[in-house]
Amino acid sequence: MTRLGLILSLLVLALFGAALVVGPASIGPVDSIVALIGGDGGASTLVVREIRLPRAILAALIGAGLGMAGAAMQGYLRNPLADPGLIGISGASALGAVIALQTGLAVQSGIGLPLAALTGALIGVLLVLALAGPRGSSLTLILAGIAISALAGALTSLVLNLSPNPFAANEIVFWMMGSLADRSMAHVWIAFPLILAGTVMLATLTRGLDALTLGEDAAEAMGLRLNRMRMILILGTATVVAGSTAVAGAIGFIGLVVPHILRPLVGARPGRLLWASALGGAAMLLASDLAVRILLPARDLKLGVVTALVGAPLFLHLIHRTRREGL
Repeated sequence: MTRLGLILSLLVLALFGAALVVGPASIGPVDSIVALIGGDGGASTLVVREIRLPRAILAALIGAGLGMAGAAMQGYLRNPLADPGLIGISGASALGAVIALQTGLAVQSGIGLPLAALTGALIGVLLVLALAGPRGSSLTLILAGIAISALAGALTSLVLNLSPNPFAANEIVFWMMGSLADRSMAHVWIAFPLILAGTVMLATLTRGLDALTLGEDAAEAMGLRLNRMRMILILGTATVVAGSTAVAGAIGFIGLVVPHILRPLVGARPGRLLWASALGGAAMLLASDLAVRILLPARDLKLGVVTALVGAPLFLHLIHRTRREGL
């Protein structure tokens, strides 16, 4: 685990550094570093500090948060198909953002869209807690999440269907694809406390997730309070997803694929997988965002599209390999 953590940490640092020097602006690596450390206030300083740096920070933050949340969800539910969006918070958050775009709130205020997305996430959390109940089972939690996701998706489709402004509808569709383009330090300060709080909560589940591998009865016999653990899981995951969706839109497959890739490397121990998935998620999202800038810089390729194009085939390969090994 120590070696894996070191490798992943170095990979994240390398990708973060690349994110600061790669972009459509023709600024060399040395000039980018000089502009970041001691810029003179010119165009290079503006590009590196105000455009590339916030984008790189958000990619690392969001990737780490989604990776850890996915590992926590899979460990708690003991279901390799679970991901952070399972409890419906991402759909509720996206609905809040869509309403802000449709009503013009996103135009009136620079933080109007993130605040609306956070409001939608808060409502989604309250609905999950109300539907799942304080003593509900894991199945109840899954069903509650599916119901909220379906409702949020239906309402989002309704807003798009009734939208009289084609430009607003177009903006909604593109926002829902997920992107880190044109983000500023203001978005970093919105996402950072939420994702940090969520990851801290999820990090406390390490011992409980390892105990759950023995079964719920054995875990309770070891003194594990499942109701408290589930509450922390919901709140931690919801906080991470809310912070991520509020500033970047819907970005999928990070929390689903990364734990799958790293699970064999940590001995299939859910507790160890949390931090490994955080580093792996940060690396995957940084790499995906670099691909967005390099492949089609003039066409505004969306980050969520890239993660889906990379994650879906990789996930299918993992499923095929797992089935073949099980035969």
